[in-house]
Amino acid sequence: MVVATAKPDRVIERTMRLWDGSEIFYRHWPARTPGGGALLLLHRGHEHSGRFADAVEALELTDVDVFAWDQRGHGRSPGERGYAESVGVLVKDLECFARHIVSEYSIPLDCMVVLGYSVAAVLVSAWVHDYAPPVRGMVLIAPAFRVKLYVPLAIPALRLWRRLKGKAFIKSYVKPRMLTHDPEMAAAYARDELISRNIAVNILLDLYDTSTRLLADAGAIRVPTLVLRAGSDYVVKLGPQKRFFDALSSPVKDMETYQGFYHALLHERERHRPIARIRDFVERALRPPPPAAELECHGRDAYERRRRPPAPLSTSRLGHSLSRVFLKTVGRLSTGIRLGWRTGFDSGEMLDYVYRNSAGGSAVLGRLIDRSFLDSPGWTGIRRRRENLQALLTRALGEASGRFGPVRVLDIASGPGRYLLETLKRRPDLELSAHLRDRDPGSLEAARKLAAELDLANVTIEEGDAFDAEALAAIRPRPHVAVVSGLYELFEDNDCVRRSLEGLARVVEEEGFLIYTNQPWHPQLEFIARVLVNREGRPWVMRCRAQTEMDDLVRAAGFAKVAMETDENAIFTVSLARKLAP
Repeated sequence: MVVATAKPDRVIERTMRLWDGSEIFYRHWPARTPGGGALLLLHRGHEHSGRFADAVEALELTDVDVFAWDQRGHGRSPGERGYAESVGVLVKDLECFARHIVSEYSIPLDCMVVLGYSVAAVLVSAWVHDYAPPVRGMVLIAPAFRVKLYVPLAIPALRLWRRLKGKAFIKSYVKPRMLTHDPEMAAAYARDELISRNIAVNILLDLYDTSTRLLADAGAIRVPTLVLRAGSDYVVKLGPQKRFFDALSSPVKDMETYQGFYHALLHERERHRPIARIRDFVERALRPPPPAAELECHGRDAYERRRRPPAPLSTSRLGHSLSRVFLKTVGRLSTGIRLGWRTGFDSGEMLDYVYRNSAGGSAVLGRLIDRSFLDSPGWTGIRRRRENLQALLTRALGEASGRFGPVRVLDIASGPGRYLLETLKRRPDLELSAHLRDRDPGSLEAARKLAAELDLANVTIEEGDAFDAEALAAIRPRPHVAVVSGLYELFEDNDCVRRSLEGLARVVEEEGFLIYTNQPWHPQLEFIARVLVNREGRPWVMRCRAQTEMDDLVRAAGFAKVAMETDENAIFTVSLARKLAP
């Protein structure tokens, strides 16, 4: 950690290491009277944290610590200007930055408000949606859910360019005079050497795709929200901002449009107006919170709709019927599709096949179909979920070993248990034992074969019901690390999830760990429900849970989330929680 001397405007300049080892620069304006919480500021595209200096002073939040980063590839942070591997990487950076503030400054997440400006407002929205941090509120200034590109068919053209060229950049068309009516602020923008007009094409496309799913699933967000819009915005569209705001489930939400303002609201002539709204919102949000609201089940209505047959003469019904016929006939040339029809597309055997990711089938056509099947967004996310599972399991095993010595691991719905057994095999330095349970005899037999192949003798494999709280609580010896992966997202009833978590809370050792997965959304829910079957031979209808809903269930059982990983499309999440002391 690098600490510079405090400047006259009370700002302290620091750096920190992100999750991948990259270093970012950030500014900290310490509270004059600490204890009031924290405000995190994320700058516009092309800009940097120094652009917030005037606004921070004008906010006059004397009892609030204010932090602002230079996003990777921006300002004084290293990296190619305007580039990141993906928007998902930037959202993960934000999670890392917030966790750094928790550990470095002892300010918990539930004492924070986060503000995102333009492109960063999309990052903030994605972070709140995907990672479900228990922050007190979010402020979105001119959120860039849809950028005004002004060129017909710009998005398809950029997708083609990216496919042909790979890494590519465009330069922003935005001139200083399009951002603000204040000539001094426009001049300051023009001469700022830390501002770069570059933006990577992949980031622009990811921004569009991330915004699309946020607009479709904004109802999963319950965090108090303030949206500030520029009435004469040349940079982003106002309609999507209104759609997002209207769809929010936040019990406290407000939106104000500043007529005549350009995009840079905090640098406009009458900037005191939005700054006053932000100050009021932050002060209210950081007051003692009201009693926790009753758990909301986001996605239940959509789940119930998918359980019902579509209208007899609908075009979607015809399309899904044709897809089903294809997969039941020609599709059977694919090894994976043939396995799905035989065991269910949600079975342990299917999951193990997807993990292996080796296309098979009858002749060249069968292998081509199988490769397309294995490369679908859901299966790609499943494989990333496996990597995230192994990463968090490795972390939990290391921490548990340091605390308990020999570590016992319990997986209550293991399937063939490949990710767990392979992780155990890679840690010969630790004294580990595993207890695998599942209700499917075929999956258990596959687990026994795999354990034998890996020469693992410290593994117990038995049949068991993951929703039987009493049976789970009676497991001996008690585990230090419990895993429940790919299970709860298959069942729509929260009561059965509560029973399972209750049993786990009773059996896991004090200060032990729980690793759990979730599926907040999926881009092919309708297709899956209308075309594919589950392990029981019935339509595979999935009920997605908002990450806040899943985390609330885990918290109510007596666990506190300490880390989370997700895939690039935020389809599958993996979380690590610690059992709270009684």
